[in-house]
Amino acid sequence: MLDIRQLHYFVAVAEEEHVGRAAERLHISQSPLSRQIAQLEESLGLTLFERSQQRIRLTRDGRTFLAETQAFLTHAKRLESLARRLGRGDEGGLCIGYLENAMHSGVLPGALRQLRAEKPDVHIALYSHGSTDQLTGLRQRSLDIALVCEPPQADDPELEAALVLDDPMLLAIPEDHPLAHAQHFTPEDLAAQKWIAVMHEEGVLRHDNFIAACAKAGFTPDIAMEATEPLAALGLVAAGLGLTMVQQSLRRQAPAGVVLHELSWFSYRTPLWAAWHRVNLRPLVGHFRQTLLQSSLALHTASGN
Repeated sequence: MLDIRQLHYFVAVAEEEHVGRAAERLHISQSPLSRQIAQLEESLGLTLFERSQQRIRLTRDGRTFLAETQAFLTHAKRLESLARRLGRGDEGGLCIGYLENAMHSGVLPGALRQLRAEKPDVHIALYSHGSTDQLTGLRQRSLDIALVCEPPQADDPELEAALVLDDPMLLAIPEDHPLAHAQHFTPEDLAAQKWIAVMHEEGVLRHDNFIAACAKAGFTPDIAMEATEPLAALGLVAAGLGLTMVQQSLRRQAPAGVVLHELSWFSYRTPLWAAWHRVNLRPLVGHFRQTLLQSSLALHTASGN
């Protein structure tokens, strides 16, 4: 195994062509320096210098070895610098799993924008997966951060989570509907309407929770159509095909032809959780986690929730 210190000594002697001057440059005595060079030659089985009483000069093999050694030491210096930047979280990669609501709500775009401004050399890979697959990715270390609708169990030995969004729902009505500009809504008003359900990829659990919240509020929605995601549902509302409910964070993305109303008496909310592995092996992951939580707080403050 090559000794990095001996390589530095070799380069100094080769460049100075004088052991005394090289020793002064390295701030060591001549005798230890000469021994280190002799030990390097012995370990390599190679004569690096031609020696005489007047001077020391590189052999042909020594010149070849010098060029490679200088390139090696330059790379080693760069490698050390890279390691320090990685240790500070200034470089590296992040693998982030997310649900569409993380994008639509602005939580993830806001955090990524801040990260890009602070650490422009970080590489980001995004993966749109369901919550179950994302939590599996965290356990397998194929994901660094997961944005999910259901957190891991509180006593999970591997994973932790924090709530980043708890979005109230807005009632979306076609602008030419008789209720579009109503000041008050009753459960009976809503029970009499045709509804567009949002059937998330997360499965029936969220849909069942929504139906249960409707029942608790005093009505059962008459579902006439289904959409796979909330923006598609808003498009169907704009077409006059029914009513739906969407997260408040989507207010600004409602298309023309849709009127949105708050329902203070409707308790259902759409949560979004950030999850991560309890063992944080890289500072960059911890930094982005904090950035994500700050982004969600800023969004929460701006929306007035």
